[in-house]
Amino acid sequence: MGPQEPADACATSLGRNQSSLDCPTQNGMPELDQQTEEEDDTEEQKSDEGFMGMTPLLQAHHAMERVEEFVHKVWEGRWRVIPHDVLPDWLKDNDFLLHGHRPPMPSFRACFKSIFRIHTETGNIWTHLLGCLFFLCLGIVYMFRPNMSFVAPFQEKIVIGAFFLGAILCLSFSWLFHTVYCHSEGVSRVFSKLDYSGIAFLIMGSFVPWLYYSFYCSPQPCFIYLIVVCILGLAAITVSQCDFFATPQYRGVRAGVFVGLGLSGVVPTLHFVISEGFLRATTIGQMGWLFLMATLYITGACLYAARIPERFFPGKCDIWFHSHQLFHILVVAGAFVHFHGVSNLQEFRYTAGAGCTEEGAL
Repeated sequence: MGPQEPADACATSLGRNQSSLDCPTQNGMPELDQQTEEEDDTEEQKSDEGFMGMTPLLQAHHAMERVEEFVHKVWEGRWRVIPHDVLPDWLKDNDFLLHGHRPPMPSFRACFKSIFRIHTETGNIWTHLLGCLFFLCLGIVYMFRPNMSFVAPFQEKIVIGAFFLGAILCLSFSWLFHTVYCHSEGVSRVFSKLDYSGIAFLIMGSFVPWLYYSFYCSPQPCFIYLIVVCILGLAAITVSQCDFFATPQYRGVRAGVFVGLGLSGVVPTLHFVISEGFLRATTIGQMGWLFLMATLYITGACLYAARIPERFFPGKCDIWFHSHQLFHILVVAGAFVHFHGVSNLQEFRYTAGAGCTEEGAL
C-alpha cells in the first residue's frame, strides 16, 4: 500500500489498545515531539501575553516622557496660550474668556516669566503689581515725613500705616495669586485664600485712619467701631479659607461678602453725619471722597460678579478690559481716593491742633 501502510498499522494497533507513543504520525514525527512543540507554542503565547501585559507600563512611561518634555518646554518659556475649553477644571473660572489662557505650568520660574507674556492674566497682574509698588513708595514717603507735620506723630503714623499695610498686602497677594495660580491646583488654592484675605485687610486698614480722624474727639465710639470692623473682617477671612469659596459658582457670594464688609461703614458714617451735620461732614469731614471710594469699590465688585463686559462680548475681552481687570483698576483708584480723603483729614487735624473746640472738633 505504500506510504499509507504505517498509518493503517497504527490504526490497527490503536484498536488493540497499544500505546500511541509507538505510532508515528503521518509525517513521520512521534506524538511526543508534537506535544513538545505544542508546549513550546504555549510558552511563546504566554510570553507574548506577558509582553502585552507590559503595554500599560510602557504607555505610562511614554506619558511621563511627554509630561517631562512639556515641563521642559514650559521651563524654557516655549508654551502657548490655549482656549478655555481645554483647560483643566481647576483653571476654569470665567467661561466668557474664550482664548488666551495659560496652560498648567508646574514651575514657579515659568509662572513668573509669564508676567512678561500676553495672556488673560497679564492685565490682572500688572494693575496690582504697579499699584503695589505705588502704595509702597507712597507709604515710605508718607511715613518718613517730618514729625512736625503731625499733631500726634506716633499715633497718626500708626493709623495711616495701617491703611498702607492693608493696601500693600491686598495688592501683593493679588498679583502673586494671578501670577502663580496656574502652577497647580494646590498652589492655586493656597494663593486664592491669600488673595481674599488681602481684600479684607484692605477694608479693615481703610477704616482705621478714617475712624481715628472722624471720631478724634469721641474715642469711645471710635474704639467700638474699630472692634466691630475687625471682628467682621476676621469673619470674612475665616470664610474665605473654605475651599468652596474660590469656586466659580460662588463668585457672587465672594463679592457680596466683601461688599457687605465695606458697607458695615454705613453705621459709623450715619453717626458722623448726624453728630457733625451734613455740611460739615461733606466739607471738613471729607465725606464726598468717602462716598466716591465706596462707589468705585462697589462698582468694581458688581462688574466682577456679573462678568461685565465680557458677558455681552464673549471672546472680545479675553486679554484687555474684562471684568477682573476693571475690578483691579477700580480697587487701586478707590484706595488712592481713600488715601486722599484721609490726607485731607490729617491736614485739618494738624491745622486745628490737638484740642477739641466747638469749631474745630470732628
